[in-house]
Amino acid sequence: MAEGAADGVTGAGPRRLTAREAVALVAADFTELPAPEGSYEPEGSYRSYGPDGPLSWQGYGASRVRAGERTGERESVVCGTALLGTTRAVLISFEFGFLGGSLGERTGDRLEAAHTYAREHRLPVVSLVATGGSRMQEGMRALVQLQRVARQSALTRAARLPQLAVLRDPTTGGGWATLGAGADVVLALPGAQVGFAGSRVRPPDADPAAYTAEAQLAAGAVDAVVPERDLAGTLALWLRLLSAPPAVPAAAASADPLITPAAVPAAGPVPPPPALGLRVLPVTGWEAVRNARSARRPRAHAYLDAYFDHRAAIGGDRCGGTDEGMLCGFGTRAGDGRTVAYAAQTGTATRPAGYRTAARLVRLADRLRIPVLTLVDTPGAANGAEAERQGAGAAIADLFAAMACAETPLTTLLIGEGGSGGALALAAPGNTWATPDSYFSVIAPEPAAAILKRPAAEVRSTADQLRIRPQDLVELGVVRGIVEPSGPSS
Repeated sequence: MAEGAADGVTGAGPRRLTAREAVALVAADFTELPAPEGSYEPEGSYRSYGPDGPLSWQGYGASRVRAGERTGERESVVCGTALLGTTRAVLISFEFGFLGGSLGERTGDRLEAAHTYAREHRLPVVSLVATGGSRMQEGMRALVQLQRVARQSALTRAARLPQLAVLRDPTTGGGWATLGAGADVVLALPGAQVGFAGSRVRPPDADPAAYTAEAQLAAGAVDAVVPERDLAGTLALWLRLLSAPPAVPAAAASADPLITPAAVPAAGPVPPPPALGLRVLPVTGWEAVRNARSARRPRAHAYLDAYFDHRAAIGGDRCGGTDEGMLCGFGTRAGDGRTVAYAAQTGTATRPAGYRTAARLVRLADRLRIPVLTLVDTPGAANGAEAERQGAGAAIADLFAAMACAETPLTTLLIGEGGSGGALALAAPGNTWATPDSYFSVIAPEPAAAILKRPAAEVRSTADQLRIRPQDLVELGVVRGIVEPSGPSS
């Protein structure tokens, strides 16, 4: 957090955009919000303090004046409204040239005013972050702005408004730990320096590669690294997906003409995708297992491609982990354009990071009242020693809780293997469907036989005893029905 305390820190790295350049990169227009009343006197002094701020830090007032002359700004953030694609949003853009984009008390004034405006006008918030941390010349008066910013972000979250962050170079200190890492979707520019510790306060032997956008992506703290040329389109897609109002039941709309999207849940669960694989049901339990394990069976990517026109992925559990075997994101449903969240297993043993990412997805969709589609396909949860060290049990429990507590409608399609609790955690209670080439089991037939101390020759008969075929699952009331190429049937 020591960075940004000088007149502006420079260093090697990607191109550093000014606040206005960053805005122009992503927005079709920009209308600046007025600075909060009383923030500054005309000469740039603080109204409630002397010219050198709350600590009477000698030369601080002169530094602010020089920063203003150099950048044309009066603070380290510029706030306004802008049109990103087809969605209007509140846009917060940091000016790193103004005291290293550091957060001071008057920065907090502007950030609070921006979030307040967003809530009053029901607009999403997009933060284009470039900051070295809290402003040393204001001491603890600067540091406590992080609490203030965190509260504003929490209030905006409670208002069911999405928050997106773009990490520019550099994003460190409290700006990363609040507006950056605290956003619903976190994007970053390639090569940007990202980390809680700025370059001047890290241990001398710290690997600089660990403090990059790419490293944060690998660690599950960033959803995507996006080149400048693609940033405007990516933000526009995300805002369209997350800001689209859910369909409101006609009765509710007619009863209350002032009804808002945040006041009602999504209209109802989305239908499961049609089956893409076999149409014929298995005769035996072992045949169901073989069908589900077939390399020719369609996997999650094929189902997502067929179900969605456009989609954008989130990645990472925000705890240091990722799992490529769990695909999560939001998309527009083919045919009606409805926004749907998805979490899909790809046939691998799901790791703890996968469950945590899926829980994050479900909770975000629930808050924004966006329906969720999950695709179940896993032999089970990863059960090695490393998975245990990463908290497999807690991660699975958290996903069970997220699914159980969700108020937004959930739909699940079993598209392959449904191995034990590692599969059931992703299944919608009361609204799970199955394809003909799938199975669901309390445990796979092989370990079931081993637990019962049966020889390998009895694995197939054990599969029959477990009643794991799709038609068995319908009879047992575990799934609602079996989907066919034309749609679901019971």
